[in-house]
Order: sequence, then C-alpha cells, then structure tokens
Amino acid sequence: MSKTSSTQSKAAPAAPERGETMSGAEILVACLEREGVDTIFAYPGGASMHMHQALTKSTKIRTFLPRHEQGGVFAAEGYARATGKAGVVMATSGPGATNLVTGIADAYLDSTPLVAITGQVPQAMIGKGAFQETDVFSVTAQIVKHNYLVMDVNDIPRIVKEAFYIAQSGRPGPVLIDVPKNIQLATTQPVFPAEIHLRGYDPVKHADDLALNEVMGLIREAKRPMIYCGGGIISGEASAELLEFAERTQIPVSTTLMGIGCFPETHELSLKWLGMHGTVYANNAVNEADLLLAIGVRFDDRVTGKISEFAKHGTIVHIDIDSSEINKNKVVRLPIQSDVKYALNRLNGMLEKAGKKRVTDNNFTTFPAWYAQIKEWKDKFPFTYNDTDDVIQPQYAIQLLYKLTKGDAIITTGVGQHQMWAGQFFEYTEPRTFISSAGLGSMGFGYPAAIGAKVAFPDKQVVDIDGDGSFLMNVQELALAYVEGIAAKAMILNNQWLGMVVQWEDRFYKGNRGHTFLGDPKQTYNGSLEDPTGIYPDYVKMCAGFGVTCERVMHKKDLAGAIQRMLDSKQAYVLDVMVPYTEHVLPMIPSGGTYKDVIYEGRQTLKAGSGL
Repeated sequence: MSKTSSTQSKAAPAAPERGETMSGAEILVACLEREGVDTIFAYPGGASMHMHQALTKSTKIRTFLPRHEQGGVFAAEGYARATGKAGVVMATSGPGATNLVTGIADAYLDSTPLVAITGQVPQAMIGKGAFQETDVFSVTAQIVKHNYLVMDVNDIPRIVKEAFYIAQSGRPGPVLIDVPKNIQLATTQPVFPAEIHLRGYDPVKHADDLALNEVMGLIREAKRPMIYCGGGIISGEASAELLEFAERTQIPVSTTLMGIGCFPETHELSLKWLGMHGTVYANNAVNEADLLLAIGVRFDDRVTGKISEFAKHGTIVHIDIDSSEINKNKVVRLPIQSDVKYALNRLNGMLEKAGKKRVTDNNFTTFPAWYAQIKEWKDKFPFTYNDTDDVIQPQYAIQLLYKLTKGDAIITTGVGQHQMWAGQFFEYTEPRTFISSAGLGSMGFGYPAAIGAKVAFPDKQVVDIDGDGSFLMNVQELALAYVEGIAAKAMILNNQWLGMVVQWEDRFYKGNRGHTFLGDPKQTYNGSLEDPTGIYPDYVKMCAGFGVTCERVMHKKDLAGAIQRMLDSKQAYVLDVMVPYTEHVLPMIPSGGTYKDVIYEGRQTLKAGSGL
C-alpha cells in the first residue's frame, strides 16, 4: 500500500516511458500489469470484449470468470481484504456495470481498496439510450473515492495509475474506470507515467508531536483508560504498532467488527469486540472509561447505540486518517488526523523515552483497580449458549471449527446471525483473517469473498461461515470454485429461516413472521434429526450439480468428523449443518439503546454501571 506521495519527493521527477503502438484495451492491460495486478475477476460482454481479448494475451494476470458480476466484485473484495492490495473486477456496460454497484458500495463503507473497470457504449452513443447503456459514472458517484469516464485513449495510462494510487492510499476505497468501446479500439503510442501528481489530494497525514504529547499527558492522568480500535488499524498496517502501544501503556483493547484480528484476542489485554452483539465487558469498559483512545474507527451506530450516551463521561481522543470522520458522529476532546501507523510509532517512541517498557508476560500492574473491574465483568458475562446433547447449536459448530483449525484459517462470512457468532466464538490473533461485510451488511458476500481470499493465499485454509439465506444469494460461484480448482470451503449454519430477522421479530414484533421462512411451505422441515424430509433447498443435490462435494450433518456426534473432512479436502467443499432457528445472538443491545440496555442470555437486562 502506498504510504508516501510522489509530490513530496525532492528528487527530479522520473521520466515517463513510451510504449509501442497499442489499442486502448491493450494499453489498459499493460497498465494493470505495471501496477502489479496478478488477478482479475471479470465477466465479459459486448462493451468489454476487447479488454477480455487483451487479457487473453497477458502472461502476468490470471483472469477468473465469476458466474455473476456481484460474485466477481465480492471475490475482488475478498482478495483485497486478505492481501491489502487493490482487488480488480471488470464487467460490461449496462446490467453488467449495475451488478457491481452493491459490491462497490460495500467496498466504500468498509474502506476496501478496489478498482472496478466497466465497458461502456461508444462515445457517440452515450446519452442516447443505446443497448446496454447505463450512466455508471453518475450511478456510482456517491459510493466511490473517485471515478473516471475515459474520453481519450491517451489518458488511459495516467488514469489507471491514478486509480490504483487513490484506491490504496490514505483511507482505502473503490475507484471506477468506465471505458467506452471506441476508446478500447483506438490505437496510440502510450506514454506510461512513472509518477503522478494529483492537485488537492494529499493522503499522507502525520500527527504533530504537540498533539501526541497531549495524548501522553492524558494517559498519565487516566485511571480507567480503554483503546477502541477498528479497521483503520488493519488497512493502515498498524497491528504490530498497536500491540506494542498496548503493552507499553498496559491499556485494555476492544475492537470493532471491522477491526477483528488487529489485536490478538487471546491477549490478556483483549476485551474482544464491542457493539450491538459484542462482549458485555467491552461495552461496559468503553462506556465507563475515563479516557477512550479511538484509533482508526468511525463511531458507527452499531457500536455506539444512542450516540449522545456513548462514552459520555470519558475524555475521547480520536486518531484517524480521514478528516471527514473527525467529529462526524461523535464530538471528541482531542481530534488528531494522522496515518495511524505513524501516530502509534511516534507514541511508542515517546513511551520508550519515558521509560515505559513493554510488558508481555500478562503481569499488568498500571491500573490494578480497572483490571479487577474488567475481570469481574469477564467472569460474570462471558459469551455463552445453552448446549444440548445432540442438537447442533451454531455456536458449538464454530467453536469446533476453531478447535480443529487451531485458529489457523481465514474466515469469511455472509451477513446475519452466523456472522455475529463467527465473530464471537472463533478466536482471531492476526489481521486480515476475519473478512466480513460490516458497513453495508451485504448478504451473499461470504463465499465469493472466500474464493478471492483463497486465490490470494492458495496454501491457507479459507472457510466461509455462512447462513442458508446468505449462501444462496451467490451460490452460482460454486461453479467458479469448481472449474478453477479453488478450494474455498463453506460451512452453512442452516436453520431454514432468515435468522437475524426472525430474532428481531421475536424480540420486537411479538414473534409475528413477516416472510422470513426460506424453506418449502408445502413440506416444512420440522427439525427432526432422523428425517431430513422438507429441508429446502437441498444443498447436497444442488452442490452435486456444480460438481462440488456437500455433506449434510444432523447430529452433534457427527460434526467433528465432517468438519475435518471438509478441512482435509483439496477441493471446494460445502458442509450443510442443520441448526435450530430458535437460537438468538446474545448479548444484544437494542437498536438506539445504550450499553445499560443490553440483553444477556435472554433472561436479564444489565443495569447502569454493572459494578462501577
């Protein structure tokens, strides 16, 4: 990821390189190669065929054919989230381009570096309602960092270089390049720029020492400090710096859902993650802290609940690369715009100079009363569920997956209850090992994202923990996995319902069902462990049609062996695990509520302070 701006260099600018005469499509592919692209997910069509023809001649880029453009863009996101490099997706004009929109919006909200390339009708036909014409430039304007409509073949080298720089620098995000068909066909002798200058775009932000010294002073005065950190730590490649900072200050750490993995959850200072379905102890600690160090976060509503009540008694420091996030949702005492890696590095240097050594043996002594209170919360309010003799509870399935992988896996998810359980009952110790659609909450994200992550790391175990509703939305990507030999696994927690919506119906709508049943109403599955009749759709048969092995598991005693067979497989594999639809994700802070309103184990509501 680019961390420096070419405009800051004192050296003479590098000379551009001139190439041989090429078509616009060939120039585009050459530019992708120069940016180090090795993977592209691309679905061809009339307005993008010339770019696909050029891709067939590339020896450096492997082109994967998704079976739906949305599957392609989610796969590109999975690749990006696993590597930190921009994922690349391509589609044709009109419906092809609009099928990318959800994925582009998803990348925008989750700060995922993405370059989306779309074909467009010829320039002479733009605005005339031509076949498969859509003004994707305007459609995506609100969900990209920047977008381009290429009007001159000679601009392609500059535009592509700018696109990757914008996507990967500062706060990462998606960039779209729309290329009319006649531009793809036009020929020229391209000039490839060695560097770029973007007037008004300066993504390199460094905190000044005056502000960081103020942070040091606040830490010295604190009695109940907390670190609240998010996806900015991961995209800023600052996990090592965060660990050092926590161990030097001995301040406990809680992450957001996007930040899972940026700090080892097995560490004594970890309180896992906070928010609507986060740990009770993380929510309590963040809200009862007298100093809250918010680093690489955006104070999302699923974290804060009622924003006016969030951390209302503590001094808040907010460090973030994006100035637009400062004081947007929550007004803070000390806002600092900075690259988080730089800020944490400087703070660590100041701590070292002040004689604050790293404590790595769990012998934390700086805030004894605070540690004792947090331990009391941890002991009283762990993640828990009602285990049974033979019924497979979804939490148990995830715990067993963690045990059998020893945590050495990349986990992707769809969106819903399974997503929350995957965050709760799997322990994450490394960044980029939990890949989920957090900001947009896009169902259908999990399996394509697993494909993208597996393409990036073919020797790594990659498992999509999914729900039957989410998995079905992009089930066609089993074909991509089978044909290309991508051994991405999926463990479906199948309850035959839209589980999270059912949970809200139970909690807030008196159990009235509003079209949340996914099965066959003429032959409803009754939950019998002996009779699978009525399970719909039949994933075993469906996967067989794609050439992918699928095993259904009904009994708890059979689950360990089935998970191990899935993990041992060298090919794509689906495990269809039948779980009860009556299970709820807890804890749960009702929407718009505060941490004091949390529902725990479905039987009690915690009251103010819970011990303070």
